[in-house]
Amino acid sequence: MLDTLTLAAILIPCLIIAIVFHEVAHGWVALMLGDPTAKEQRRLSLNPIRHVDLIGTLLVPGALALMGGPVFGWAKPVPVNQRRLDNPRYGMMAVAAAGPGTNILLALAAAILFGIFAGFASNLGVALPEWSLTFFGAFVLINAFLALFNMLPIPPFDGSHIVGGLMPRRWVHHWQKLQAMGMLLLVVLIAATWAFPDARWIENTLFPPVEWLTGIFYAVADGVARVIA
Repeated sequence: MLDTLTLAAILIPCLIIAIVFHEVAHGWVALMLGDPTAKEQRRLSLNPIRHVDLIGTLLVPGALALMGGPVFGWAKPVPVNQRRLDNPRYGMMAVAAAGPGTNILLALAAAILFGIFAGFASNLGVALPEWSLTFFGAFVLINAFLALFNMLPIPPFDGSHIVGGLMPRRWVHHWQKLQAMGMLLLVVLIAATWAFPDARWIENTLFPPVEWLTGIFYAVADGVARVIA
């Protein structure tokens, strides 16, 4: 079994990579679609310090971990000015989808690489170290969870922007008003998780699809390993 410090040394880089790439993807897609706001504010950087949010990245995940609840959090959102996009409505949908899409691609790349290493290790008759198995499992799980969690159609998550883009135009104004209350809705979600831990809302809602998605990545890794071995 890995000790606590070793486990933290594995989990923290996994979380940082997943969050930073998620946020930078928003900014890069926005730039490609006409909005240079993130570039102007120097947020198109893989430096984690530029994306850390005191509350969402540190305090909330730490408090949830101490209380034994489901651990989730967020980074400082990359700034996007919808009005500067070439096509504000559909451009914003693409920008929103870029973050979860990047998490899916990261998990897929990890599955392929792990499969390659596992295949060569099998050919050489050696076992992969325990930490590599833990890193792969954590990396895939974190990216799958972030992708699906952010696709929830609840402001201010990415899924809410996609839903807004698909709505009839006569409803968009009302949806934008709801999005303006996004932080309040997020606080309510966190408070409900703390107040009713036995309800396990997040686990019951997200864990089944997360397990399904991680199962696909494990199957990819196994398939690659079998091809090489």
